[in-house]
Amino acid sequence: MAGAIIENMSTKKLVIVGVILVIFQVFSFLVGGLIAPSPTSAVHYLATKCVDVRKHHQNSKWFMPWGPNQCEKIRDFDEAMIKQIEANEIVFAVHIPLPNNEMSPWFQFMLFILQFDIAFKMGNQIEEGAVVTIDVSLAYRDDTFSKWTEMAHSIEQRKLSCNFSTPKTHEYEGRHYECDLLPFMELGSVAHKYYLINIRLPVNERKKINVGIGEIKDIRLVGIHQNGGFTKVWFAVKTFLTPSILIIMIWYWRRITLMTRPPVLLEKVIFALGISMTFINIPVEWFSVGFNWTWMLLFGDIRQGIFYAMLLSFWIIFCGEHLMDQTERNRFSVYWKQVGPIVFGSFCLFIFDMCERGVQLKNPFYSIWASDLGTELAMAFIIVAGICACLYFLFLCFMVFQVFRNINGKRTSLPAMSKARRLHYEGLIFRFKFLMLITLACAALTVIFFIISQVYAGHWHWGGYTVQVNSAFFTGIYGMWNLYVFAIMFLYAPSHKRYGDDQSNVGDLRVNSGEEIQLTTTITHVDGPTEIYRMTGKESQE
Repeated sequence: MAGAIIENMSTKKLVIVGVILVIFQVFSFLVGGLIAPSPTSAVHYLATKCVDVRKHHQNSKWFMPWGPNQCEKIRDFDEAMIKQIEANEIVFAVHIPLPNNEMSPWFQFMLFILQFDIAFKMGNQIEEGAVVTIDVSLAYRDDTFSKWTEMAHSIEQRKLSCNFSTPKTHEYEGRHYECDLLPFMELGSVAHKYYLINIRLPVNERKKINVGIGEIKDIRLVGIHQNGGFTKVWFAVKTFLTPSILIIMIWYWRRITLMTRPPVLLEKVIFALGISMTFINIPVEWFSVGFNWTWMLLFGDIRQGIFYAMLLSFWIIFCGEHLMDQTERNRFSVYWKQVGPIVFGSFCLFIFDMCERGVQLKNPFYSIWASDLGTELAMAFIIVAGICACLYFLFLCFMVFQVFRNINGKRTSLPAMSKARRLHYEGLIFRFKFLMLITLACAALTVIFFIISQVYAGHWHWGGYTVQVNSAFFTGIYGMWNLYVFAIMFLYAPSHKRYGDDQSNVGDLRVNSGEEIQLTTTITHVDGPTEIYRMTGKESQE
């Protein structure tokens, strides 16, 4: 029986393949750590206080903080009081980017965080549960002379969470509260060179709008965008990996279809894993450089979710098919208890993503974190997802342990076999166990490198080089999944070589032929991709 490549390939060739995969794995980490810059950059902006002296405060006029058409400005609110300027006449203006810079489509997205500088005053303290109402507008243009074009406008509310660590007495007036950062805006594309944000804090004492929020001195924004250099490296990696996985997937399925028997469930799931990897690999992000596709972030999340759901399901089925008897395996319905929660969890995460980034396609200022209910739901999703991930990993370890125990139980019959056949089976068992340990290592490395990227400040200094840990995490783990899928499809593809072919020229043809007859007559009544697969499913027939 031909079997799979993982069984029939010589140890020497298998080691060579493994070394090549390890080299590519190391290279994928080095690309992100030494070549690519940090994935994101943070830019701090201080809003300029402009004065709107018009009567009705229409939004037709945009207030520029600097440049030839800059607005009439005030330094602080004390000056506003001296000039008898009301709070409703003050507009906080922020130009993106800073002077003498341009935004680029290579930045991919923009995320903004809002922070208020609020001074303590005995007569104007922050009330419990204070909510700030902001009237915010966003405009864009592609040169320094054109008129601003409105991109979005919304009236949003953000709940203040501030702490004043010193006693609230007159002697400490003027000191600032310590306030939490607030979500402000997210754009899924950076298609224009210049952006302008105008923020108003409308005051209406009768409707209790912006009352009891303290004395706001300044508004600060922190803009986070993807670095253009990292984007180019990331696109190049995806462009290189796409044909690699696509070619091996087509080659794998062609070998499956050439067999006389129909493909079993494990082979179909491997092919589905290859399809999901190809789907996430296709570098459609190249189009985002030339088109204003604000939905690319959401589309990227969907692609990633499909791949991880498929990967988690594959591991369950891969282990399960080596645990079940022949009467139970090769039926997808058997795994509904394990795969069902994965599909349900992925669907819940999709709904959660649609509630945030789906709404942001129309209103970039919306955030699910802006309300107490939304924050609680978001935190619940994150906590439950983390717990489920840990439980899944523990369950996967348990299944691998069960598979090893099942195979060890079958090894009790090996001493009764001839030496050649016993060594052959022991070699197959070793190769399979090694592949299962690699599977666990891939899952564990993802968690480990994620923790490392959070603990360290983004980069290490190593000799004369700066190693970008976060970039290495992205490219390294992404490369690892591609190499893992590539290896699974390659090693589990049907082999054209039969066991014993490479020994048939050494003068012991008659013995090897007898061993092969003995081997095939024992397991040919069980169909499957590998001998280990067929061996673990014989229990119901014996």
